Amino acid sequence: MYESYYGLNSKPFQLTPDPAFFFASKWHKRAMSYLQYGLSQAEGFIVITGDIGTGKTTIANSLLAEIEDDIVAAQIVTPKLSPDELVKMVAAKFDLEVAGLSKADILDVLEHFLYDLSKQGKRALLLVDEAQNLPLETIEELRMLSNFQQFGKPLLQSFLLGQEELQPILRAPNMEQFRQRIVASCHLAPMTEDETQHYIEFRMQHAGWQGNRLLSDKAFSHIYQFTRGVPRKINTLMDRILLYGFLEELEVLTEEAVNAVIEEVKDEMFIPQSPKFEETEEVAENNTTSNSADEGSFKPTQKVLTPNGNEIKEVEYYKGMLSELVDALDDAISHKIKLTQYIDKLLKKKYRTYVRLKGDED
Repeated sequence: MYESYYGLNSKPFQLTPDPAFFFASKWHKRAMSYLQYGLSQAEGFIVITGDIGTGKTTIANSLLAEIEDDIVAAQIVTPKLSPDELVKMVAAKFDLEVAGLSKADILDVLEHFLYDLSKQGKRALLLVDEAQNLPLETIEELRMLSNFQQFGKPLLQSFLLGQEELQPILRAPNMEQFRQRIVASCHLAPMTEDETQHYIEFRMQHAGWQGNRLLSDKAFSHIYQFTRGVPRKINTLMDRILLYGFLEELEVLTEEAVNAVIEEVKDEMFIPQSPKFEETEEVAENNTTSNSADEGSFKPTQKVLTPNGNEIKEVEYYKGMLSELVDALDDAISHKIKLTQYIDKLLKKKYRTYVRLKGDED
């Protein structure tokens, strides 16, 4: 409805995951790097978790859109499947005829399918979305499927994507064997305020927006405060904001327009409650005697030491150190992925040369 008014060729904020609109925030880049690393390893499990609406399915779809021809992929969105139901669904997703077959027969059909792929120089990839719905015994069945091997390499590799509830499931004592096969895991966090603005601008431009800046700085800030940087919430809110702008014939969406829409939809979306702190008498006394410039703030005047005598610094200090460490790890992973992909291409080239020479001998 509002697309023609704003000169767009598609809806920029649709809820259905679309790899064409994939925006790589810091955490999304990391998750995609882990998935690509897992593909290059051709074994083990990759686990990506995140809160509702943080973009796990979008990442999976983006990965599927970019995989090479030698990988045959299937994706399942899991309700509460039993182990037998999982095996049947996996076979069906690979277009295998399993109607009326027992579990043993289905496993036999699946094994032959995987061996045939291997003979063709291909391998199978299974993406399991909403994996937190799977019972422990069904996740264990996934591990058993990874036991199909040839020349020491698994014929089926699985990626698990799920909400945060998946993490304690995998930490269960009886999941030790599964955990040992996880080669990488990552948790998707919501976007920062800057990333939220870049996300909105990216999707608008990808949908055909060619005008000047559409939203004011304060408008972006209010959108972030309401959605907390969760992509699905941003999509829902922005869709309503653009509709409001069309109905009100607005060329610039100000904070007033954004707040008007927020008032309309705040009962439909979750608004995080700000934590409330009760001020102690000690803090109150310090605030009373502080200068007016520092009114309402309280800082300890004495150093806090650990039992070993190390000084406990402010939170921001540790956040900075952690951020630097995370960036260094990201760079290391990126370099390792590139090196692995390069080696993989060399091996494939060498294998093709070997097959050609072998054919010439015959």
